[in-house]
Amino acid sequence: MKNLYLCTVNSRMRQMKKVLIPLIVVIAALLGGLAYLFMNLQEQRQVNADMQELARLDKQEMENEYERFALQYSEMKTKINNDSIIAQLTEEQMKTQRLLEELKKTKAEDAREITRLKKELATVRAVLRDYVMQIDSLNRQNERLQAENTQVKEELAERNSQIAGLSNEKASLSQKVAIAAQLDATNIQLLALKKANKTVKKIKDCKTMQVNFTISRNVTATNGNRTVYVRIQNPGGNTLNGGGTFAYENRQLEYTMKKHIEYTGEETPVTLYWTVSQMLEAGDYRVSIFVDGNMIGSRTFSFN
Repeated sequence: MKNLYLCTVNSRMRQMKKVLIPLIVVIAALLGGLAYLFMNLQEQRQVNADMQELARLDKQEMENEYERFALQYSEMKTKINNDSIIAQLTEEQMKTQRLLEELKKTKAEDAREITRLKKELATVRAVLRDYVMQIDSLNRQNERLQAENTQVKEELAERNSQIAGLSNEKASLSQKVAIAAQLDATNIQLLALKKANKTVKKIKDCKTMQVNFTISRNVTATNGNRTVYVRIQNPGGNTLNGGGTFAYENRQLEYTMKKHIEYTGEETPVTLYWTVSQMLEAGDYRVSIFVDGNMIGSRTFSFN
């Protein structure tokens, strides 16, 4: 019995070996295949990553070129005075900037769109090259014309210098005459009055301000009618309002009062009155007198 049992066991083990050995071989083959597929997949992923990086770098280089071309259009517009060409350059610059915006919105993986924009870039490059040559040619022509006109310009400059010298002499003489003819105000007075033309002790009690002065004798000044403007400024620097303005040194100044006089070249006394229309405060009051667009006198008065 024992021998029979051992034979049976041995027979079954031989059968199991016949089954297990092929199975192990198959499993080993499958594991080897899986390992190969995994390694192949990793390599493919690395290749794809490298291709994406190359596409990204290629797209970035294209963006840089578009930006450089747009900048070149701006620089070229500063080197030429031809309005027609400037308008054409502006149009091409706007087109380049539009293509740049399209490129920035395009994904690096979009091969079809990247190819289209790359072709557009080649066109932009060719157009830009043509404009560079055209502007260079125009600039060379301008340089030749400038060289041809140098002698004429030098002769003209010399004549203009002579004319300018004569004009300066004339202007200097005219200026001296104008300065000599300018009127001058002396003995300027500012009186603060109340009723019955009596002076006040306190400026707050003032009802009328009286300005007296004399326009000096000047035989070089032109005789005739003059308009005298008097400007009184309070301690805060504001002009006591008279309701009008006059021209002085290319601007308009407010005046407190004005008077029309006839000047004969001799000493001319002038008196003006201003009725107080606002609260006056203690301090310094400045009186300035203007005739013929010139300030002919000024003085400051203090009131309590």
